[in-house]
Amino acid sequence: MPSATYDPSLFDDIRPYYDSEIPAAMERIAESEFFPLLASYVYPDEPLDQVRLRLRSFRTIRDFQFEVMKNVNAQVLARSTTAFNVSGLERLLPNTDYLYVSNHRDIVLDSSLMQYVLYQNGRDTTEITFGANLMSSPLIIDIGKSNKMFRVERGGSMRDFYQSSRHLSDYIRFVILQKKQSVWIAQRNGRTKDGCDRTDQGIIKMFCLSRPDDKIAALADLNILPVSISYEWEPCDVLKALELYASRFAKYVKKPGEDLNSILTGFVQHKGRVALTFCKPIAREELLAFDGCTKTEYHKQVAALIDRRIVEAYVLSPNNFIAHDLRYGQTHYRTLYSPEAREKFEKRMRRFEAFDIDEPDVLRDIFLAIYANPIDRKKELGFKVELP
Repeated sequence: MPSATYDPSLFDDIRPYYDSEIPAAMERIAESEFFPLLASYVYPDEPLDQVRLRLRSFRTIRDFQFEVMKNVNAQVLARSTTAFNVSGLERLLPNTDYLYVSNHRDIVLDSSLMQYVLYQNGRDTTEITFGANLMSSPLIIDIGKSNKMFRVERGGSMRDFYQSSRHLSDYIRFVILQKKQSVWIAQRNGRTKDGCDRTDQGIIKMFCLSRPDDKIAALADLNILPVSISYEWEPCDVLKALELYASRFAKYVKKPGEDLNSILTGFVQHKGRVALTFCKPIAREELLAFDGCTKTEYHKQVAALIDRRIVEAYVLSPNNFIAHDLRYGQTHYRTLYSPEAREKFEKRMRRFEAFDIDEPDVLRDIFLAIYANPIDRKKELGFKVELP
């Protein structure tokens, strides 16, 4: 039984903008109170009025992505990284659309930097999942939907959650098989804050909802390709540690504007060396090995397979080894970092001294875990623990 054919209008509630909607969106962005700040970052050498004219001249998503988002990524790389290494491009077949399943360390940069790589290598950009909780302001909605982002609903009753998951599953299948475009999605809802990259098997279950008759074809048709991104300095590491500290005993409630602050912090915070790897795609033959499993076990096994690809490709840095030694009170990895690197890392931890914290040792351990856990995750799955 082939996949269903979808009426595009079914997805008007979550889809990105069409090209016909771009001019009006550009006008709204140009008139936003935050536009001067955005313009100064994207086009630092151009007068504000000239940038407004430039923005108002855009007529398509391609115009916006290749003029604005290309510059955003170029500025991020130039201002906040010391190296950007990409591998695995040879695994991308021509004229093939993929479901890129990525680990998630930064709200925007994980997907945005991948788009930049695809553009730089002559491939079309992907559509991108974007949590409904992040679409909290008209400006973010306009920028996101002009950048091929589509809305993902979260929460609600069990019935609402199932319906939104089925709707999302249908849309992903529609984009890849009918629109002939690729999709980027995180391996779990929300960023990894503790340094442990794990695929939520519920995500795999969601992919299968739109093809319930054949669990193998449901995933094989989507051409799943895991993506692994790593940062020498974890984006928003201090903010993540504070959130984990505050959420130990009660559900963490974000303050107004907190997500926007995290997005901007991710852009400007120094990230050092960044690595992005396109991993080996999940082949139909690999999925067939799980054909005898129950659906629940099948979802679990596929999630574990994606995890192995992402964790194996994750690039460790001296910071990971420093944090591991500090956390466990050892010098096991001392040959993999310099005293200067350790001092720089410890200086970063001293930022917590500015906060009124009841249990500073607990917060320190949470922070160290963000950097130490990628080592333990590699060891857990049987991979070598080494510097590139």
